[in-house]
Amino acid sequence: MIENQKIKPAQVVGPLGEPLTLDSLPPADTTRWVVRRKAEVVAAVNGGLLSVDEACSRYNLTLEEFAGWQRAVDRSGMHGLRVTRIQYYKSLYERQQKY
Repeated sequence: MIENQKIKPAQVVGPLGEPLTLDSLPPADTTRWVVRRKAEVVAAVNGGLLSVDEACSRYNLTLEEFAGWQRAVDRSGMHGLRVTRIQYYKSLYERQQKY
């Protein structure tokens, strides 16, 4: 069973439905993180193409930053990754938790 955990898929489904491979992921030196690029990295990790540690190392991210991206996608989809709308989606999620 441990051996099976090391097998990674050749491609996963990206956030827009397109196939994602290691070659089609954003470049490792990416500094401008738009919503689509963040969502692609989250999809790659969720699909098993990259581990969390590999993604953080490759893109020079902190674990907290990546976890924030994952939470945003889980809660609000790609729209939750928009920096200009973080507060809106955060308050919306908190209101939904009350009911």
